[in-house]
Formats: sequence, C-alpha cells, structure tokens
Amino acid sequence: MKKILLSLFLLLLLAGNVFSEGKATLRFHQNGEFKLLQFTDTHINTAAKSNLSSFEVIKTVLAIEKPDLVILTGDIITQEAPTNDYHLLSKIFDAAKVPWAVVFGNHESERGISRKQLSTLVEEIPGCLNADVGEITGNSNFILQILDENNKPGTLLYCLDSNSYSNLKPNVEGYGWINTSQINWYLRNSRAFTRENMGRVLPALAFFHIPLPEYSQAFKQKNGMVLGVRNEDECSPEINSGMFAAMLEGGDVMGCFVGHDHLNDYITSFHGVALTYGRVSKIMKDPEDPKAGGRVIVLKNGKREFETWIRQFDGKKVFPCTFPTSFIH
Repeated sequence: MKKILLSLFLLLLLAGNVFSEGKATLRFHQNGEFKLLQFTDTHINTAAKSNLSSFEVIKTVLAIEKPDLVILTGDIITQEAPTNDYHLLSKIFDAAKVPWAVVFGNHESERGISRKQLSTLVEEIPGCLNADVGEITGNSNFILQILDENNKPGTLLYCLDSNSYSNLKPNVEGYGWINTSQINWYLRNSRAFTRENMGRVLPALAFFHIPLPEYSQAFKQKNGMVLGVRNEDECSPEINSGMFAAMLEGGDVMGCFVGHDHLNDYITSFHGVALTYGRVSKIMKDPEDPKAGGRVIVLKNGKREFETWIRQFDGKKVFPCTFPTSFIH
C-alpha cells in the first residue's frame, strides 16, 4: 500500500498538478460524462472599453451549457494592468460555480506584464486551476486530471503555452511555438501516466493558443472531412517544432483545441487526432464573421471519444459531431 501511495504521489508531483487547498477536484459524473467549455480570444480591455461584450457572451453561454470546467485558450485579457479584468471574469465563473483555467496567447504579454507575472496573478485567484510547472519554456504549462469513480485519472487535459512570437528573429519570423523543453515535459508525463495505468494510455486532450502547422495540412488533406468554417489561413509558426509528432508517439492525445484565428472554427481528423478550433468569444464587426460563442466538449469516462459542438451567443447550437465516429468514412 505504501508503495502504491508513493507511486501516485510521485506521478502527481511529476505532472505538476497537485491541487492547492481550496482548488476544485475534477471528476466524471455518475453518468460517465464531463463537460468542458472552451472560450477563446475575448481580447477584453476595460481600460480602453474594448470588447466588454465578451463578458456577456461568456455569461450567456455558461448559463445555457452549465459546464464542469471552462478553459480559456489565450488572448483573453489584453491590457497593461489585467488584474481587475481577471477578477471580473472570476466573479462570472464563481457565480456559475465552475472552475476555470487559462493558457496564454500571443497578446497577453505585449502590454508591459510578463508571462511569469501573469501566471502568478491567475494562480492566486481561488477558482483558477492553473499550476504552471515552471522550469520549462512558457508560463501556462500544467496538467489537469479528471478522476473516475475510483479516484484515479480517467482523462488528462494537457494545457500548454504556445508562447508569443519567434525567439529566433531575424532568421525565423512570425509566431511562437511549443518548444523542445515543453515537448520533453509532455512525453515524460504521458509515459508516466501510461505506466501507472498498467501500460494503457489514458484518453487526453491538449489546449493551447497558436495552431500547429499540421492544421493546414489536415484541412487540405485529400478526402478529409471538415466540419465548421475556415475563413482565413491558419496563422501557425513558420517552423514545426515536432509537438504533433510527439503526441502521436505518446498515443494519448485524441484532440487539440486552439484559438488565435478568429475566422476559423473547424474540426477535422489528422492521423487519428482531432485538430480543432474554438469559436471566437468576442463579438466580431462584420455580419459574415462567426458569431461569438464557445466550443463545448463532452468527455466519456473510459472512452477515447468525445462529443463537441459550438454554442453561439444567440443560443444556437451549430456543428455538432462525435469524434472519431463522425469522421470515419
């Protein structure tokens, strides 16, 4: 028994995901389901009175879907002093009695606050589940575990900082990427969880801001099914750091969920992994742009599948599907 307890403790320590006092523990319901709600790219700036309607988008979709967890995938608060705005968001989640987590986008650290400072800020908010692992690139790298009926990890949520802009300029321009230290951290944890699960990989999802280069390949693949819209080119980094290959090697990630590109909201399958956009959660200017909303993900305990759809601010449910069955020809 002592050996088992020690093994579980080491696994939690390795993951960097021991919940602090007062933080929520995530569990599947008795019906075997767990509902996630992804919001992305709200670009809230109360100082400039910009995108304040994003608060109402979040409130409305929360009230309709009543999720078990909210994950914000970057470019959420984009002002120099974000403390007040994050606490305004937290009050919304507290009122809905839902825990939340955030991975950072490219815009958060453009206004004078470092990603490290931002990480400390959000981790001190009681309802936020962020627990940055530290010692690797980025400041929103952590793992959330959804426990099964036996209080064991049933599904993993890898939250990753896709960073902001290239750190190899002028040789490499453009956006940032998930780098080698993060990839190695993911693989160590993936393998550790697999060992603890009697050699069987646990179902997992990954959340980050900037889409991998494979998104463009997936959309353009011959005979590939795509559900949703692509109204702009994928704004991926100019180099491929190998994160997607690592996820295939780890074998646990069944879906990636990103933001960044406000006019894209599609889901498609690439080598058995769902490459998915959230729905932009700020109200866009042009009538033909996607309507503000959020992406819903319903996980199934013990199964490598999930249901997903987009819930718009106007209440409409669009693009429902089940992965992977909806994408099998």
